[in-house]
Amino acid sequence: MLTVDNLGLQFGKRVLFDEVNLKFTGGNCYGVIGANGAGKSTFLKILSGEIDATRGAVSIEPGKRMAVLSQDHFKFDDEMVLNTVIMGHKEMYDIMLEKNAIYDNPDATEAEGLHAAELEDKFGEMGGWMAETDAAELLSHMGIREDLHYKQMSELSGKEKVKVLLAQALFGNPDILLLDEPTNDLDAVTATWLSDFLADFPNTVIVVSHDRYFLDMVCTHIVDVDFGEINLSTGNYTFWYETSQMVARQMANKNKKTAQKREELMAFIARFSANASKSRQATSRKKALEKLNLEDIRPSSRKYPFIHFKIEREVGDQILHIENLSKSLPNGEPLFGDVSFTMNKGEKIALVSRNPMALTAFFDILSETTTPDTGHFEWGQTITAEYLPNDNDKYFADEQGKQSLIDWLRQYSEEKDEQFIRGFLGRMLFSGEEVNKTAEVLSGGEKVRCMLSKIMLQHPNFLLFDEPTNHLDLESITVLNKGMDEFKGNLIFTSHDHQLMNTVGNRIIEITPNGIIDQLMTFDEFLRSEKVKKQREKLYSAVLV
Repeated sequence: MLTVDNLGLQFGKRVLFDEVNLKFTGGNCYGVIGANGAGKSTFLKILSGEIDATRGAVSIEPGKRMAVLSQDHFKFDDEMVLNTVIMGHKEMYDIMLEKNAIYDNPDATEAEGLHAAELEDKFGEMGGWMAETDAAELLSHMGIREDLHYKQMSELSGKEKVKVLLAQALFGNPDILLLDEPTNDLDAVTATWLSDFLADFPNTVIVVSHDRYFLDMVCTHIVDVDFGEINLSTGNYTFWYETSQMVARQMANKNKKTAQKREELMAFIARFSANASKSRQATSRKKALEKLNLEDIRPSSRKYPFIHFKIEREVGDQILHIENLSKSLPNGEPLFGDVSFTMNKGEKIALVSRNPMALTAFFDILSETTTPDTGHFEWGQTITAEYLPNDNDKYFADEQGKQSLIDWLRQYSEEKDEQFIRGFLGRMLFSGEEVNKTAEVLSGGEKVRCMLSKIMLQHPNFLLFDEPTNHLDLESITVLNKGMDEFKGNLIFTSHDHQLMNTVGNRIIEITPNGIIDQLMTFDEFLRSEKVKKQREKLYSAVLV
């Protein structure tokens, strides 16, 4: 058990949170949510002991071991990959080093030999004899090839390092597991494996994530960091969101009787419990919901931006035709090749690849930011496309960056009236004097909201979105998902957000160095399809994965 007593954190006059009292118990997974800057990652750092709180205390049950997902991707560059994973169990790793040092010393004394034997017994009790095998198995589940297991961490790519560090945190069955954005940079297959692993994990998990599907799959409780408070509620993210919205609507309708409100909530909880039967944690979640005190359910104080893409011109019969596109890196490494397909009216293509650079290169070609090595593409005459790039810094640099938000957005609007621009910015959660700050000082999430505002004002009938949820909080992701789903035009997009991919995409295309996998199905169906797995194996058989 991990206990938080009267915890508070303050920076100068700013109180991030105060008087926090929580208990995290075994067998549960706690999803930490909150707006950007609310203090989610800071809260995890306090729990791990990385930083100190201003007041209060964090206590761990004696004898329990905590593991934390490292955010320093260069910390273990001098270590072998397999050893880096085993380091996740520090006591076991230290014993391994100590006993091996004695064995490697030809001048070791008899006393040292006896001590090595004692260490060997302790090492075995910890599961140390299976350490390398267990570490290798975790790495394999993470998609780290066996030939990489004995290389130095410095030889791995950034994406591979993230997977090794995640394996390190999971290694050795820790009693308390702290994970900050564990699905970032994970491919869909690995993220799904992690969801299944954590859903079956018998100990305590506390995780920060912006991935709603992941939170729904693994969480039994939600820890809400909001307006200086941290509150614990039962259920996964969808349950938290829908019940808090329901309570907010009930509070707005003051004429409703208390009994009627209670009946509505009870009916919703019953439906949710029944639907949760698909989840691996259905039993524990249902038991938790049965014990739920309805008076503890509070409305969300979150604010949601307005995101709605209204098209100005209906698309015709000709949308987009792509023929034999290919692109390689300057060193000759292929990103994708032989990409050919025709897009039809009403299609929303979710694009996937093992290589995120391939996806960005593909979007850059369609947006005419760069040129392909081979092939060509042709837009239909009725198509007006707008592009949301993964990297939007150029839109906020130089003279553009020195403009106020009003002037920055005005340049993309046919309606130049300041009140109209102010109103539009207000709906995107830029209120009051915020509209006068310069574009160059915006946070990552604010820049994405500005880019979405720019696109909405253009009224395109085709959207190109490369990781649109990057930097956004859960509230913005939720309404963006709804806006993309309701969009009447065509769309090609990619995202690490599983729910967005699954609910918006009606055609899935995976681009590879040797061609494409193209299926009219949902993202979930695509991930489970044996036919797709066989196609993927065939396409990647000729390249080094």
